[in-house]
Amino acid sequence: MLERHIQTEQQLIELCTQLAHSPWLALDTEFVREKTYYPQFCLLQISNGEIAATVDPIQIQELQPLLDLLYDDAIIKVFHAGYQDLEIFYNLWGRLPTPLFDTQLAASLLGLGDQVGYGNLVEQLLNHTLEKGHSRTDWSRRPLDEAQLRYALDDVIYLGDIYIKLTGMLRDAGREGWLQDDFDQLANPDTYRNPPQEAWKRIKGRQQLKGVQLAVLQGVAAWREQEAQQANRPKRWILKDEVLTDLARRQPKSLEQLSRIRGLEPGVIKRRGELLLKLIADARALPREQWPRDKRRIIRLTPNQEALTDLLYSCLRLLAEQNNITPAALANRKEIESLVSGERELDILRGWRRTIAGNRLLEVLAGNCWPELENGQLVLSTTTTPD
Repeated sequence: MLERHIQTEQQLIELCTQLAHSPWLALDTEFVREKTYYPQFCLLQISNGEIAATVDPIQIQELQPLLDLLYDDAIIKVFHAGYQDLEIFYNLWGRLPTPLFDTQLAASLLGLGDQVGYGNLVEQLLNHTLEKGHSRTDWSRRPLDEAQLRYALDDVIYLGDIYIKLTGMLRDAGREGWLQDDFDQLANPDTYRNPPQEAWKRIKGRQQLKGVQLAVLQGVAAWREQEAQQANRPKRWILKDEVLTDLARRQPKSLEQLSRIRGLEPGVIKRRGELLLKLIADARALPREQWPRDKRRIIRLTPNQEALTDLLYSCLRLLAEQNNITPAALANRKEIESLVSGERELDILRGWRRTIAGNRLLEVLAGNCWPELENGQLVLSTTTTPD
């Protein structure tokens, strides 16, 4: 395979011309975000199976030839666990490269592991072990040395071979189109938007809050999100999650009460204290019907519902085994608890997961299907009634 390191606009034009008519492109990115809200795009790796290249967006100002290639609808873009790569494309250019294929999602559907890593997949399918020595590289520093570039290229050199193997395995298993809903979700711009008013849903510890406390959390979390986006700084640098939840729980009404919030620095109180008090007061003044509701709050099940959850999870494990898929790729226990409690907007009831397991679990809940022993083996039956 021809390997190239692209550092000038002319080199980029030549590379994109060579790749222009490829049926697919394997893609990966390197980035840093320890000191920023948005990831800093540092390196792109790209391969069509014949050419593998790194593209340096720090040194190349004009990337339009690359964008024309990435957003060509005739070329399938192949990623492994592509969410963070796609987030970069969306943040920088407001669009997502489609059509796309994610090898981690395909591996999960084929029973190769739940959220399996790229290196693990290379070993399983290609019997090759990747170098792991540069996983903590600061990709924003220049120059990058040959070992770093070699490590980066490996992320796409083998990705194309994995893509070809997985598509063949999906075809042989009759599951070729099953992942389209997952790919559509990856390609949906809403997946990468972070509207401030929705930020509270991502706060650790929110499940312990309720009622007006969630309204306060929504207000202060939206403010923090806006501050982080505008300053391009990590949210934790502004206020940590535990401070937000403590503000929502205790709802201080004065600067003196604010000073009792653990982790809230005196400097923040001096600069932002009055604003925080106003945010809290405004949230407390909202009518009850405007309070947010957390659909993922801790579910309190009755003993009967606990037993039913155990039953459904056993059925899930059986269905996973029958279809050579890990149970975790279908659903976790919390999702089964949500199903038992009446929630229906769940991943287990969408796409291929519904085909494999979701519909059967609903039948069990409706009493139209049940597990029973048959020749010492647990099976799901719909033909006889249990004693």
